[in-house]
Amino acid sequence: MEVTGIITAIIIGLVIGALGRLVVPGKQNIPIWLTLVIGVVAAFLGTLVAGALGVADTAGIDWIELLIQVAFAAVGVAIVAGTYKRR
Repeated sequence: MEVTGIITAIIIGLVIGALGRLVVPGKQNIPIWLTLVIGVVAAFLGTLVAGALGVADTAGIDWIELLIQVAFAAVGVAIVAGTYKRR
């Protein structure tokens, strides 16, 4: 992966984190920066899983990869929101 690919993944990860937070029902008492970090991690994990399933490289927009990434972000937000304690 090149530097531009990593920067693009981080930017997409920020959007994925926001989408993951929107998918989870209810109020999440976690800071937005943590949501964005979860999104970046979910974007990388989703890309790895999509590559393993063989759906990472398609013509046009990779909708299946995007769906996998948002699912990872939603699960991550739900887990962290359930365990995160504010000080």
